[in-house]
Amino acid sequence: MPQTKFQDVIFTLIMVLFMVYAMVTYNVYLNTGEMSMKLFIMGYKEIPIMMVIAFIAEFFLIGKLTKYFTFKSLDVKKTQPIFITLMISALTVCFMCPLMSLIATLLFADYSWGTFVVLWFKTIIINFPMAFFYQIFFAGSIVRKIFRTIFKVKA
Repeated sequence: MPQTKFQDVIFTLIMVLFMVYAMVTYNVYLNTGEMSMKLFIMGYKEIPIMMVIAFIAEFFLIGKLTKYFTFKSLDVKKTQPIFITLMISALTVCFMCPLMSLIATLLFADYSWGTFVVLWFKTIIINFPMAFFYQIFFAGSIVRKIFRTIFKVKA
């Protein structure tokens, strides 16, 4: 959807905000079991650093990889746009979830070097389904709608 570098930055920022906030909130819930309105502000200290890391990873590496694999795998002229969008979204989660789980495990988990890899894999396994379905069914659609509204892009 983004047509210029500026639009790409804005789209990525909005998507990162939606995904990082949701995933941090989800992980805070998993770690605390807290189910109240307080849950939605408990991860506020983690969100800024995770947003910066997610933006840098997505904008400079993961976004390029997902587009490369998508356009190498699909014939753009014969494929309906929704399938291109879904493949980019799915691949983004496939690459970002392990990376962001690694960063979160390094920064926030209580681990020893002997348990690090196991804890990282556990974090991926717990986060992947949430990230995938949240991206495909909620965040992706909402962010694209916000983006189209800001830039007056037709669907």
